[in-house]
Amino acid sequence: MLLRLPTSVSEAQEYLTQGAVPIGGATLVWATWQRDGFPDHAMSLRDLPEANTIEPEALGAAVVLNRIDDRVPEVLRRAASTVGTGAVRRTATVGGNIVGSTLRCLLPAALVLDARAVILEPEGVTETDLAEVLAKRHLLLSLRWRTPIASNYVKAAAEPGGPSPLVVAAALHSADSDGDGNANANANANANGNGTLLRVAVRSEDEVFSENAVCHGDTDATLRALRDGSLGRLPAPAWELVGRQVTGLLAHPVDH
Repeated sequence: MLLRLPTSVSEAQEYLTQGAVPIGGATLVWATWQRDGFPDHAMSLRDLPEANTIEPEALGAAVVLNRIDDRVPEVLRRAASTVGTGAVRRTATVGGNIVGSTLRCLLPAALVLDARAVILEPEGVTETDLAEVLAKRHLLLSLRWRTPIASNYVKAAAEPGGPSPLVVAAALHSADSDGDGNANANANANANGNGTLLRVAVRSEDEVFSENAVCHGDTDATLRALRDGSLGRLPAPAWELVGRQVTGLLAHPVDH
């Protein structure tokens, strides 16, 4: 297998058109390749500057998880710290976890940040939403978002041999700083005079649910609004954890 290490976007585009298979830390695909055979050409973005950024509102896809620090919001930092073992976090990448993994521990965190995906295609660099990246398995260059007011993340203890552990992520946003894809939610938040929007995402038994609610200053009302949406399908233990996380976030709305 020939491993390509592009140092520019144009070089990475060229390798894509030649059929190079993108890889991150290869923590997930290596065993499959050993069993089924290695591709002729693979490509890692570990030397591409655009894929290695760590900023308050951006995170590169080639960043290994143990490099994620307090430059990014708490929800992403905590999500990365719960993935696998220390050895896994030293090799697993942001892009591999979100696009290549079925567990996708970072996905709920990215969803509550309303993150946009910067992707690389043979035609060039474009920006799209996470749903399209997951559906079409685009080559992720980076994630971009706007800084939340506060955020949090929790992963429940895993049961041996059981389903993927329950994950709850939440972030509180100023409506004025929210993305364009939620104009109705923004308008509602501003109309109610509070100007804050709560986003919650939950991974429960390998399925990810997400919901938004305008905050009126009443935690119980906010929780009812969340439960009236897709989070109402959650089993009782998952909903209890959502309630604790949301209550804690609204009581102490400061990112750490």
